[in-house]
Amino acid sequence: MRIALIAHDRKKDDMVRLAGQFHAVLSRCTLMATGTTGGRLQREVGLAVECLLSGPLGGDLQIGARLAVGEVDAVIFLRDPMTPQPHEPDINALVRACDVHDVPCATNLSGARLLLQGLIVE
Repeated sequence: MRIALIAHDRKKDDMVRLAGQFHAVLSRCTLMATGTTGGRLQREVGLAVECLLSGPLGGDLQIGARLAVGEVDAVIFLRDPMTPQPHEPDINALVRACDVHDVPCATNLSGARLLLQGLIVE
């Protein structure tokens, strides 16, 4: 499973906690993330993550391009709906690409937990 992990600044702590809770599942996946999020997941959770550019510098677009050619199976994008984002068009394009290509996209913690719980094989 190839999972993209993205978190806005105010959601990065939530992403780190989520990744810690689901470390066993995520460690079996191929992970990619936008820059700062990926770095924190590597350092603080010990996951192997391919770090792309930060979101405002094109990381969301990089993930969207991979998604469009079938290289992403799921997206966890913890968005901050209360803070305006300067790269909002890139964010909308990524979420739209998930819809167009029928790729699951969790944009909040509840959705992310459901998605990751679905990957647990007992």
